[in-house]
Amino acid sequence: MTTWGRKLFVILVSVLTLGLYIPPTYAADAPENKEIAPQEPEEQGREAFIEESVQTEQDELTEDIPLTADDYVHQMKEQAKEQTLTKMGPRIIQKVDRDMTEEILPKIEEIVDSILDEVGEDELPYYEITEELTPGYGEKIFTVINHHTGEELARFDVRRDKRPGDGYWFNFHYHLQEDNFAKHHAIGEIYWEKNTPPKWMS
Repeated sequence: MTTWGRKLFVILVSVLTLGLYIPPTYAADAPENKEIAPQEPEEQGREAFIEESVQTEQDELTEDIPLTADDYVHQMKEQAKEQTLTKMGPRIIQKVDRDMTEEILPKIEEIVDSILDEVGEDELPYYEITEELTPGYGEKIFTVINHHTGEELARFDVRRDKRPGDGYWFNFHYHLQEDNFAKHHAIGEIYWEKNTPPKWMS
């Protein structure tokens, strides 16, 4: 076969087989595998993912660090103050906020501290401040209780006193288990006014 004949044969074969070549399956599957691979998150998604990861690590670290006796006492004092403010309600607090902040709450904190000082460090994790508030006219603010045994250690109350010619006062006091909750231990008093105060938690 002449040189021109060979060249013509190669060109003819190339034209006839154009488009008939099928690549191997592994090459055809490659783009599909790439699409199946998980996509990178959007910028906001990435930030949320990072924040969640950091929070999880912080939570795990917190779980690994045991609370000290001071930590337990601090938590309970904060709960006691929060319960007292919730009991009073926004309408009353709006008017007596300064007296509550400067007189009553520091005394409640001090009393809770002294009561818990009598509890052994091993027992402190069992004690808690109850959250069952009595709205309306009930006196109960909170109780210091051993949630393991159900035993009450102290009860904190606030009473409305109406004094003739003077008006209404809020009388804060507490009762102790040691005297069978019979005695009123004074915390302090706050003057309201001559008009009837609103219900608790209103």
